[in-house]
Amino acid sequence: MINSGTIGMPLHFGKMPKWLTERMGLMGSAIIESVAQNYGKSEVLTRLSNPNWFQALGAVMGMQWNSSGVTATVLGSLKRKINP
Repeated sequence: MINSGTIGMPLHFGKMPKWLTERMGLMGSAIIESVAQNYGKSEVLTRLSNPNWFQALGAVMGMQWNSSGVTATVLGSLKRKINP
């Protein structure tokens, strides 16, 4: 049986502090590099497309789990570090 439900996520405004974006980029790029080396590039895309894994990655990188800016912040941090 599949459990389902909803969750209310607050909409946050403003910008991330530069120091946090830098740290998130370092942590995220290390995780992505490790996955790519151990499992291959296709596994990186598979994992990034998994909503649960992506949300967990954002939390490990330093975002609040219920923040509305997880997608933009995580992908922006990774983009700056992986492809400067």
